Amino acid sequence: MKTVAAVMYEHHQPVVVEELDLDGPRDGEVLVEMKAAGVCHSDYSVVTGTIFHDEPTVLGHEGAGIVVEVGPGVRSVKVGQRVMLAFISACGKCFQCTRGRPSICEMQWKGAPPGTMFDGSCRFYKGRQRFCHMSRVGCMSQYTVVSENAVIPFDGAAQFEQAALIGCSVMTGVGAVVNTAKVEFGSSVAVIGTGGTGINVIQGAVMAGATKIIAVDINDERLGWATQFGATHTVNNRDGEAVERVLALTQSVGVDYAFEAIGKSATIEQAFRMLGFGGTAVVIGIAGKHEKVSLPAVMFPAGERRIVGSMYGSSQMCNDMPRLLELYRANRLKLDELVSRNYKLSQINEAFEDLKSGQGMRGVILFDD
Repeated sequence: MKTVAAVMYEHHQPVVVEELDLDGPRDGEVLVEMKAAGVCHSDYSVVTGTIFHDEPTVLGHEGAGIVVEVGPGVRSVKVGQRVMLAFISACGKCFQCTRGRPSICEMQWKGAPPGTMFDGSCRFYKGRQRFCHMSRVGCMSQYTVVSENAVIPFDGAAQFEQAALIGCSVMTGVGAVVNTAKVEFGSSVAVIGTGGTGINVIQGAVMAGATKIIAVDINDERLGWATQFGATHTVNNRDGEAVERVLALTQSVGVDYAFEAIGKSATIEQAFRMLGFGGTAVVIGIAGKHEKVSLPAVMFPAGERRIVGSMYGSSQMCNDMPRLLELYRANRLKLDELVSRNYKLSQINEAFEDLKSGQGMRGVILFDD
């Protein structure tokens, strides 16, 4: 069949939107007609090569749509169902999956090459050229084929654009708070980076009952949004003095939890240095593979500080993503307010320019427009 998709042909070059061919689903796979796809910084990181995928790659990993065909052996979804996409297609069989940690499924890193299906092949093609699927999803396309394990049904109480955001930024941010860090009631929290993921860390901290939530960014508009989503204090880090200002806001005690949602060595180091005794720094942002972090070793035993990583909010996607939609329906989680602008697929390069310049909180591509 034919589909129109956003393709990264060459790193650091504009994305090309064009018609491709798409093979149907094979064993354990599902064909989805996309209705909405979030424009995430991770998508742009594939364009720059920070999150490396071979050229060419169909972009998109945060989306929602309708199942139009299922391959042999598929039992969990049926044609016509509305589904969210998980950008980690957990295999369900490896050691990490069987111990309840599908967000770090070993097959994602040790199995088939990134951008391919689990059998090592791709479904997008043009002539003899094959195209990778970003995160084995590739949802910046009218249609895509994904693993059955990457589709999570949802009912009609949410729109596609809200459900799409659950698939990455919301699950990653809220999950880092409630699953990875397990933030305790009455805690103090700092959040470095108030883009789509950082805003949802703030939402998670509010739900967890944190009493002091300090948002850190270099963009005053984003800091304004952070207060709308629950931040109690804001710090502009344009001069690089965020650590000193956070310590001042906590009477030199430091915070209980610091979340880094950018993916830069400097801000990871800042997050750790903001911690008080017994504090935990949680690294969410994906840094370039050559970036190194330098931390004062004495701060680990002296005060029992620690630093941990969080992939996909340490979530059990099939359970946690529907629960987030339940929180949305109960007016305990803001999703409508996250969407700053809708784009057509043909406007993907404009959407990336807006993302780079810090305009808007979250852009969403709508495929029916």
